[in-house]
Amino acid sequence: MKLVSYLKDDHAQLAFLVDGMLYDLERLHPDLPVSMAMFLNYWEDLLPIAHSLNRSLVEGNRKFTGIPLEEAYVLSPVPNPTSLRESDSFRVHAEAERKARKQPMASGFDKFPGFSIVNHNSVMGPGEIVLMPDQLHKLDFGMQVAVVIGKPCRNVKAAEADECIAGYVITNALKGRGFYEQEWDMNSGSPKSRDFATTMGPLLVSTDELEEYILSERDGHQGKSFNLDMKCRVNGELVSEGVVGTMEWNFAEIIERCSYGVQLFPGDVITSGTVGTGCFLEFNETGRKNNPQWEDRWLKQGDEIEIEVEELGVLKNTIVLDEGE
Repeated sequence: MKLVSYLKDDHAQLAFLVDGMLYDLERLHPDLPVSMAMFLNYWEDLLPIAHSLNRSLVEGNRKFTGIPLEEAYVLSPVPNPTSLRESDSFRVHAEAERKARKQPMASGFDKFPGFSIVNHNSVMGPGEIVLMPDQLHKLDFGMQVAVVIGKPCRNVKAAEADECIAGYVITNALKGRGFYEQEWDMNSGSPKSRDFATTMGPLLVSTDELEEYILSERDGHQGKSFNLDMKCRVNGELVSEGVVGTMEWNFAEIIERCSYGVQLFPGDVITSGTVGTGCFLEFNETGRKNNPQWEDRWLKQGDEIEIEVEELGVLKNTIVLDEGE
């Protein structure tokens, strides 16, 4: 299934996406919900009905009229996540970030998946990202994929953790690198650099849609990994490429770590962390190595960012300056 949340009559409406058209779930069956939040809370009960109806739409049985995706005001697939955790599962990026802070590689990276708690109230969907001037100082994108939890889980092992995943979604974890410079010497890290904008969308894709992309399990690891290509373009220029399957720790292993002694709930979002080369921090590092006259590049007002992930669509955002105080 491919699920989209869009704005309808001033509320978030959940719909199937089939052949570029949106079909509201509750119009197809009285037991299906209006919102993603309700669907996730009853995920296991409603999944058989939803799969059956989605399959019928895909096969061409369309008694109901849909609306074109391009005519809808698309929101984050999960408009109000119950929590947001950002992992750090790509080695190349982890090494680059530590180097930028003049710190050695974290000794625990190979022992267990690392993650941080991020502001879940800052999640938004495709479209404009309105930011304050200080947030635009050395503003960076972060090309990521996230999973959405579909059932309560606690102390779940990696071997069973994939069953807790409702689906996968593109994520852009924006970072104010200028705040890093202000907060480098704080024991809390740099919380302000990550609390103002995380974009997700345009759709949530259920695991069954990705079966053909599953990679063989690596020795010493448990859980699914996917051979999905990732690309980021800024103003039409390709600035980054990567593969989801290069995660050092897969999502099942990350969920095992996150759920240890902690209850995860439907609607919790866990990101992969930034793929290797998936940000301007690394783009600039490479540029400086190859050109002594290199001028660092960061996102600026008016820039359009497009993150494309195979089978997950294209997430488009535009940077806008807040004209208020």
